[in-house]
Amino acid sequence: MWDAIVKFFTAATLVELLFIFFARVIEVSIGTLRIILVNKGYRKLGVILAFFEVLIWVFVASRVISGITEAPLKGIVYSLGFATGVFVGSKLEAKLAFGRVLVQAITEVDTGIVVANALRASGYGVTTVEASGKDRPKSVLMIYANRKNKEDIAKKIKEIDEHAMIIINDITTLQGGYVTPYRGFVK
Repeated sequence: MWDAIVKFFTAATLVELLFIFFARVIEVSIGTLRIILVNKGYRKLGVILAFFEVLIWVFVASRVISGITEAPLKGIVYSLGFATGVFVGSKLEAKLAFGRVLVQAITEVDTGIVVANALRASGYGVTTVEASGKDRPKSVLMIYANRKNKEDIAKKIKEIDEHAMIIINDITTLQGGYVTPYRGFVK
C-alpha cells in the first residue's frame, strides 16, 4: 500500500505538475477576462484572448489526459489550476475595471447641489433630477463614468453627505452625453 501512495505522488515530476498548474491558471485567467470583455463589448480583444486561451488549453489538457492513468495527480493539479485561475482572473478584471457604470446618489436637495458641484469640479458629468422622498424633497444625481472611477465617485459623495444613498450599476450601452474621457483600449 505504501508503494501505491509513493507512486501516486511521484508518477509525475514536480516540474511537470508546476507547468500544468501555472499554465492552467494563466489559461483560465485569460478565459475569465475574455468572457467579461466580450460581455462588456470588447469583442476584438476577446477574440485575441480566445486564441491564446485555447492554444494553452490544447497543450495542457492533452498532457494531462494522455498521462492521467499513470499519474492521477495531474488531474488534481489541473483542477487546482482551474480554481486558482478563476480567482486570479476575477482579481485581474477587478483591477483593470473594464466598462462603464451609472452611479446614482439620492441626497437632500441642499446637499445635492454641493455634491454635484464637487463632482463637476473633479471632472465628472453630473445630471441632477428633482425627486420626492418619503418625508421631503430629494435630489437624484446621475453620473456616468468608467468603472475604474466608481470608488472615487462614491467616496467623494460620502465625504460630503454620509447619509446619501448610492446605487452603482454596470452599463453596456451608452450613447451621447458627457462621460469622463474614455481610456484608450481596444473595443
